[in-house]
Amino acid sequence: MSLSIEYILFDLDNTLYSSNWGLEQAVSKRVNHFVAEYFAIPLEEAIALRKERVIEGRYGTTLEWLNAEHGLAGTIIDSYLAYIHPENEADTLTPDSALRDLLLSLSSRNIPIGILTNSPLEHAKRILNKLGVEDLFNTIFDLRRNGFKGKPRADVYRRVLNELGVTAPSCLLVDDMPYYVEGYLAIGGTGILFDEKNQYTKFPGPRIQKLEEISGYLS
Repeated sequence: MSLSIEYILFDLDNTLYSSNWGLEQAVSKRVNHFVAEYFAIPLEEAIALRKERVIEGRYGTTLEWLNAEHGLAGTIIDSYLAYIHPENEADTLTPDSALRDLLLSLSSRNIPIGILTNSPLEHAKRILNKLGVEDLFNTIFDLRRNGFKGKPRADVYRRVLNELGVTAPSCLLVDDMPYYVEGYLAIGGTGILFDEKNQYTKFPGPRIQKLEEISGYLS
């Protein structure tokens, strides 16, 4: 299948780097601890509550849930983001020359690339800097820029597309979360699931296990 693409939006975590690094698992643990402390409940109860309201619920992020239902706002949001994304969170990552070569090859096709992440900008910049590819992305749509709302909300996707000045079919989203890609497909977008460990065999759309496989889908 060959796609006519004008723009590519990449997810960040567990997409531009392997989940084997364990960074996202560490973030999830910190989120669980924050929820437990915020509600003054045992950790196991916090994990179950977050799973119910976010992972299996209608919110794209824990922050969106806490803000919508419990009024998490202002300096508390800043404290939350600083807690789950400490400054040393990406110190184990190393420059990825293969990733850089892939992204440069997309530039040679005159296809601009950006980031769409449910994380804050400071986190995105840390990751991209550690991977050695920060200079290759022309924009980053982060949690703050999207009004603390995130994937897979249709209004978030439409807002991003409007700002980029491209249509949903002509903008490719590459993400490791099936329901984020499915949410984009639902508004007519073009999406590829990055399924590194071949877990989602029933996903109703294109899947890749290596990012370089993207090239095979581009016209």
